[in-house]
Amino acid sequence: MKKDKQLAAIRDYAFQLFNADVTGHDFFHMERVVNLVEQIAREENADRFICEAAAWLHDVGDKKLFKNPAQATENMHLFLDSISMEEAHITVIDTIINSISYSKGRIPETLEGKVVQDADRLDAIGAIGIARTFAYGGANHQMIHQPGVTFTSIQHFYDKLLKLKDLMHTETAKNIAAERHQFMEKFLEQFNKEWN
Repeated sequence: MKKDKQLAAIRDYAFQLFNADVTGHDFFHMERVVNLVEQIAREENADRFICEAAAWLHDVGDKKLFKNPAQATENMHLFLDSISMEEAHITVIDTIINSISYSKGRIPETLEGKVVQDADRLDAIGAIGIARTFAYGGANHQMIHQPGVTFTSIQHFYDKLLKLKDLMHTETAKNIAAERHQFMEKFLEQFNKEWN
């Protein structure tokens, strides 16, 4: 199977897995990450096929999203085998998926891994990132804000989102992140003004 057909099949697989998600990790999140990956990979001369394939699948096996993460990963491997994905490519995609999570604190070793991590983090900031934060919070019964309470949607900005700009690897992502970061700062300034 040619690479473009493989990517189309992977896209359809991602749609099946994430179309009904209400936590901000839906199919449209995957699609935005893929679009960002295409832009960054082109600018940074990364392998676009590997980047796009990993971007569509980067949340497969996430314990926040799957009741049985190991089974989800196994099912993904079976799917990739079924579309004749090379074993070496499956291994690289696995490595990227396992190295991009913020909570794991890892830095991908390959340029392709860094591109996917950058793209995923870019979708966590800016206007879309703000919307996703509150979608995730609502889906997980999290309060918007309460002074002195750490498990709130607003606290998530300070614990993670405001740190992401300085963790970007590629120059392309750093440039995109600057504007999105500034937008979040303005949002939080306005939020705090209205709250108080």
